Amino acid sequence: MDKFNSNKIKELRELNHITQKQLGDLLGISDRAVSKWESGLSKPSGENLISLARIFNVHVESFFEISNDIKTRRDNVVGGMESLTELYKIGRGPSSSHTIGPEKACLIFKKRNKDADRYKAILYGSLAKTGKGHCTDEVIRKTFFPYECEVEFNYIFEDIPHPNTMELISYKKNVEQERVKVFSIGGGSIAFENDDVRMPEKIYKLDRFSSIAKYCEEKNIRLWQYAIENEGKDFSDYMQSIWDAMKISIKNGLMDAGELPGGLGVQKKAKSLFNSQHVDETPVTKENRKVCAYAFAVGEQNASGEKIVTAPTCGAAGIVPAVLYYQQEKNDFSDESIVRALMTAGIIGNLIKTNASISGAECGCQAEVGSACAMAAAALGELFDLSIDKIEYAAEIAIEHHLGLTCDPICGLVQIPCIERNAVAAMRAINAVNLASFLWNTRKISLDKVIQTMKETGYDMHKSYKETSEAGLARIYINK
Repeated sequence: MDKFNSNKIKELRELNHITQKQLGDLLGISDRAVSKWESGLSKPSGENLISLARIFNVHVESFFEISNDIKTRRDNVVGGMESLTELYKIGRGPSSSHTIGPEKACLIFKKRNKDADRYKAILYGSLAKTGKGHCTDEVIRKTFFPYECEVEFNYIFEDIPHPNTMELISYKKNVEQERVKVFSIGGGSIAFENDDVRMPEKIYKLDRFSSIAKYCEEKNIRLWQYAIENEGKDFSDYMQSIWDAMKISIKNGLMDAGELPGGLGVQKKAKSLFNSQHVDETPVTKENRKVCAYAFAVGEQNASGEKIVTAPTCGAAGIVPAVLYYQQEKNDFSDESIVRALMTAGIIGNLIKTNASISGAECGCQAEVGSACAMAAAALGELFDLSIDKIEYAAEIAIEHHLGLTCDPICGLVQIPCIERNAVAAMRAINAVNLASFLWNTRKISLDKVIQTMKETGYDMHKSYKETSEAGLARIYINK
C-alpha cells in the first residue's frame, strides 16, 4: 500500500497561504489535529482526505508516496479541468451519481473479472439510503446480468471516504476474487480507491474563472472559443449530439402522460402544462408556462428512467435544455449558436465541478440545481452576446441565490421537489441574466468566490440534508 506523505499537507497549505487554523476551520476540526497530520503523529480519515483533495484542488493520491512509474502516468490529474465531454453525458435517469456512475463502475469491474461467476455490491451512505428510490440496485443487477449479483444496502456503516461509496466483490466457485471500493463523485463520474484505473485527462490548464477571463480578454475570444481551443477535433460534433439528445428528451416528455414510477402517485405534468394556453395569455405568462413545461418534460423523462443529458447531473437535467429550447423556438437561434452557448455553460459547470462539487450527496442540491442554474444563465448570456463580465455576474447570481439549498428527495425518488425545482431554477436563470445585464458593473462577489462559498456551505450542511432522505421534505412527508 502507498505510504502517506505527511509533508504534502503542509506543502499545499503553505502554497495556498492557508494557516493550520484556517484549514482546520474548513474541515471542522482543530488546528492541533492538522498539526498532528503534518508532523506524522496521525493520519486524516478517508473523508478528510477527500475534503483535503477538494480544498487544494489535487487528487487524493497526491497525499501518498507512489512509485515513479505510477506517478508519471498520473501527473495529469493534478490541477486543471477535465473535458466537457466528462460533464455532458447522455444516459438513463433517474440519477447520474446513483445510476450512471454505478453502472459505469460495474461495467469496468465486470470487464476486469471475466472469469467470475457471481458478484456482490454493497452500497453505503447516500447510495444506500436513497438507492431504492433511485433504482441503483436495479441498474447494478442489469449490468452484471446474466450473472447473479447480490445487492446489499448498508445503512449503518458511515466511516466512508465519500457519501456515494460502493463496494464491489467478484466470486468464482464461491471464492472471492477481487474486492474494491468505488466512489460515485457526481455527474456520472467515478473514482476507484487505491486503483490504477486511468482518470480522465485534465485538458484545461486553467481552473479559475478569473484566469480564464483574463486569457480570453488577452486573446480577444469568447468562452466557447476557449473551450474549442482545449478540446479535441470532434468536440463540436459531440456537443451537437448533446443538444440533439436534449431536444429529444423535451419532445418525448411533452408527449408523455400518466403516473411516474415509484409509488408516490405523482402525475406527469409537462404535457398538460404545455397545452394549457389561455386565450388572453400575456407574453410573460407564455414564457413562464413553456419554459417550465420543457423543464418538467426532461425531469419527468429522467424520473422515468429514460435517456437525458447530465447538465451537470440527472437530477438537474431539465434546466439548461429548457431555457435554450425556448430561446431557439422564440428567437430562431441556430443549432450552432445553441451549441456555442452549451460550451460556455460547460465551462461554468466544469469550474464548479473542479473547485466545489456537482454532487447532491456531497454538497446538497445547491451543487446540482444551483450549478445547472448558473450554467443556464451563462448559456443565455452567450446567446445574447453579453460580455464575459456580464456572463460571470449572471452565473454568480444564479449560484448565490441557491446557496444552502438542501437535497431532500421524498422516498429517495427524483420527483418531489426535484422536478418542480428544475422549472423554478430555469426561470431564475432568465432572471439572473436580465439582472446581470443591468447591474454587472456594481457587483462585489466574483464567480470564483461564490463557488468557494458553495463548497464551504455544502461541507457545513448536515449530512441528513445531502441526498439521504432523512430530513427536510423527505422527513416531513414520511411523518405526515
